[in-house]
Amino acid sequence: MNWDLIWSSFGPLITGAVTGTIPLTLASFAFGLVLALLVALLRLSPNVILSGIGRFYVSVIRGTPLLVQLFVIFYGLPSIGVKLDPWPSAIIAFSLNVGGYAAEIIRAAILSVPKGQWEAGHTIGMSRPQALLRIILPQAARVSVPPLSNTFISLVKDTSLASLILVTELFRNAQQIAAFSQEFMALYLQAALVYWVICLVLSTAQSAVERRLDRYVAH
Repeated sequence: MNWDLIWSSFGPLITGAVTGTIPLTLASFAFGLVLALLVALLRLSPNVILSGIGRFYVSVIRGTPLLVQLFVIFYGLPSIGVKLDPWPSAIIAFSLNVGGYAAEIIRAAILSVPKGQWEAGHTIGMSRPQALLRIILPQAARVSVPPLSNTFISLVKDTSLASLILVTELFRNAQQIAAFSQEFMALYLQAALVYWVICLVLSTAQSAVERRLDRYVAH
């Protein structure tokens, strides 16, 4: 095993994480959350058509592999005249995927808020959108933090799939170095180590946030 290569490879891998994996995760999660909120509201709509649209979207996203979704956007869309670069393709695919899974988390969180909270908002003259924005969503946010945090951590690992459409990120850098040096085991284990450290940091942060929320709710 070439230890000099291993030590020198940490720099490119960490650079790939900082300039590729983390920005891709943040952008995809942010767009995905916005989409998830919209889909969750569609699912909760009394309108059968709107709720049906939301249910269909969630079913398609949750019922198909993320890799297939990624390939449809990057390799499939050009066949109908829509050609996207690797980065936009990855962000769109990951955002759509997050939207499908996070929508159910947000919907469940909204449903967990007692109906009396809606009635309290109406009693003081709030419209339904106002009650949703000022009373329901803040309470639902506290409930949804743990599962959404898990979704975020999973997304960090899922971004490795972007290497298959030539996005330069952590795992793509590991693949390139491994192909050049033929040290596949060492490089892939290094990549796994970097992913593990990132997820460990995020899990620790998640636990700290959850403890603060528990104290807040307890008071």
